[in-house]
Amino acid sequence: MSEHYVPENLPSTIQHYIDGQFVDSLDGETFDVLDPVTNKPYAQGAAGKKADVDQAVQAATRAFTEGPWPRMKPRERATVLNRIADAVVAQEDRLAEMETFDTGLPITQARGQARRAAENFRFFADLIVAQHDNAFKVPGSQLNYVNRKPKGVAGLITPWNTPFMLESWKLAPALASGCTVVLKPAEFTPLSASLWAEIFEDAGLPQGVFNMVNGIGEEAGDALVKHPDVPLISFTGESNTGKLIFRNCAEHLKGMSMELGGKSPAVVFDDADLDAAIDSTLFGVFSLNGERCTAGSRILVQRSVYDEFLEKYAARAKNVVVGDPHDPKTQVGALVHPEHYEKVMSYVELGKEEGRLLAGGGRPEGLEEGNYVAPTVFADVKPDARIFQEEIFGPVVAITPFETEEEALELANNTRYGLAAYIWTNDLKRAHTFAQAVDSGMVWLNSHNVRDLRSPFGGVKASGLGHEGGYRSIDFYTDQQAVHITLGDVHTPKFGA
Repeated sequence: MSEHYVPENLPSTIQHYIDGQFVDSLDGETFDVLDPVTNKPYAQGAAGKKADVDQAVQAATRAFTEGPWPRMKPRERATVLNRIADAVVAQEDRLAEMETFDTGLPITQARGQARRAAENFRFFADLIVAQHDNAFKVPGSQLNYVNRKPKGVAGLITPWNTPFMLESWKLAPALASGCTVVLKPAEFTPLSASLWAEIFEDAGLPQGVFNMVNGIGEEAGDALVKHPDVPLISFTGESNTGKLIFRNCAEHLKGMSMELGGKSPAVVFDDADLDAAIDSTLFGVFSLNGERCTAGSRILVQRSVYDEFLEKYAARAKNVVVGDPHDPKTQVGALVHPEHYEKVMSYVELGKEEGRLLAGGGRPEGLEEGNYVAPTVFADVKPDARIFQEEIFGPVVAITPFETEEEALELANNTRYGLAAYIWTNDLKRAHTFAQAVDSGMVWLNSHNVRDLRSPFGGVKASGLGHEGGYRSIDFYTDQQAVHITLGDVHTPKFGA
């Protein structure tokens, strides 16, 4: 194996960013940040606690109540957002290198994330300038219109799978709406989040509008969720953590948006373009190391094409290139962290009892250290199997046959999750009726996961609460105030006259 690549100028400490300054934790505590290829610590992250979150929330509150940001015209805010997008694109190479080093994602896939992050800022810059709201004229008596106000300090808690890009999903609409923010990045991957501070500063974001506190969820995240001066929380992560956050938000009746786990079905009917379906279902579970919430990790295949599908799919899975994330040829890199690696490997072992192993099933040859898992394919998996029901979040897939459309729908909906669904058929009527019957927040017909920023993103059941994307993000970060004014004479019943 070639020498592991380490980007230049890596920080040895990753600090908080509060009120325009990089700072250590008040108690001086730190945690190890590991590189997933060697699992050795390369930096110390400041371990945020309640006191650090307090400081960040105070700074964000000051910037909201006294600072210019919420009071700027949409075009002025949009100008800053576009400068942020330009800065992200300008350092795409550096950003991709750092993201790959920190997460283990293949470098070619990390590059796309930077462009996507920039696009999020451009999109919301355009949206707030073009945005219009309802006005209603009640003939002869009243005019009603909607006045939008930013809600205040937004608490943003982000995951480790594509950290920089997923941070931009929340930062862009929150800032566009005029909110100030406290970001709590995932503790496994704090490296790229620390770049935001400099990008925002250079783009002219006023001091205190963006604050960041690193640390573990049970301490820093928990303090942010419970803080009385943070009126809304946007969280992307695991469903059980989501339940806990939901309970903790109840105390202060906070606004909440949650994008949680998934166990999304990809349904392949016998009239589908089989080669396209194989391309897409391979990409859907093995891209981003399988660490993606919308992964099509359960593939349901109609019996008449099942054997052909299995043969072609397994052959391709065996050819997927696993290796150093910095090598452009790599298609699956190293999983993010040894804890997560252990979890995924435990499911691989379980799968050997619950299904028929067709590919992978352990550590790839020649990669003795690092969190490497060979792309793993299990066939004939029963619907009550744990690998069919539970989110694995790695390069592991369960394939199950079905006979009829009714059975396919029952299998597709037979899980606690409901984030995405992928349907492969050339029958137009079936595509739409099946799509509308499936329990998922998003459906792709004859397509892999292509995301349009205008459309709602979110799930049903255990996969989430609320939607973001387009105007729905603006709805979440703003209060909508209905203003009514009488035109002409007031007609009120005269009580007590």
